[in-house]
Amino acid sequence: MMAADSAVSNGGENILTESDDDTLSPDDLSEVLAAGTKESHDKAENSPFVKDFLRGRIKRELFKLGTAALYYVYSAIEEEIEKNKDHPMFAPLYFPSELHRQDALAKDLEYLYGEDWESKISCSAATRPYVDHIHEVGRDDAVLLVAHAWTRYMGDLSGGQILKKVAQRALKLPPTGEGVNFFHFEGIHNPTAFKRLYRSRMNELEVDAETKKKLLDEANLAFQYNLDVFTELQEIGKDIKEEVQDIGFHAHGDMGGDISKCPYYAAKMAVSGNTTYACNFAKMLLRQSTVQVILATWVAAVAGLAAWYLM
Repeated sequence: MMAADSAVSNGGENILTESDDDTLSPDDLSEVLAAGTKESHDKAENSPFVKDFLRGRIKRELFKLGTAALYYVYSAIEEEIEKNKDHPMFAPLYFPSELHRQDALAKDLEYLYGEDWESKISCSAATRPYVDHIHEVGRDDAVLLVAHAWTRYMGDLSGGQILKKVAQRALKLPPTGEGVNFFHFEGIHNPTAFKRLYRSRMNELEVDAETKKKLLDEANLAFQYNLDVFTELQEIGKDIKEEVQDIGFHAHGDMGGDISKCPYYAAKMAVSGNTTYACNFAKMLLRQSTVQVILATWVAAVAGLAAWYLM
């Protein structure tokens, strides 16, 4: 048995201790979705746009357009979640203060576009069908919102910190977080514990085999909508002339089939207690110039503290 290390709230109600049996079955909803969307996940992660992002080859204008697309998507998801927050199939997954991203994205857009950002953005051709579908789901079959929430929020919690660092370095964004508020979940102090809690809540939902199949199909559709947006951004980027440089991490497609080199996978295994992957993840980080500078600064600080202590 494992418990969340810090209190979280569910729709404003504090949960001081949330137990979670981490023994999972292949029939659990979280495992059905994870296994059934693996191909879609790999396809999205290996899209040219995402691979360029992971390398740090980010054009500022594309980053702005991508942030705008996310704003429309999350505005739709969160509008429908609010309408259906009391639905018996979604209420256990209602965590607005921990997960909702609309306000954070609005702050990022104000930083990127200026105070009049709302007049400077529009819902793109690839984003519009995604947004329209989310509203259709919320209106006609709210159970499927579970698939959209799982696809977006859990993905953002899993890889968001790496993407945040890459974006800050590539675009020279302030270290104080302006422009990348989207990646910062200030209401979640322990992402691993929260994801465990969210997964346990999903697995407690009373869903039959037919509903699981519908949710899996919907999750794969959500991945496809995201891939369509990535493809659109990649095409737009061909006409944008900006200097970019490789400063980030590698995607799965650059690893010769060795998933252990993936920063997300290594991080996940390291957190689970696998010392081999912890070492691999540390080596991966040490190859990043910014981490080398931080490490050198940290070592210098420790050395200074030790010298002070021994005086």
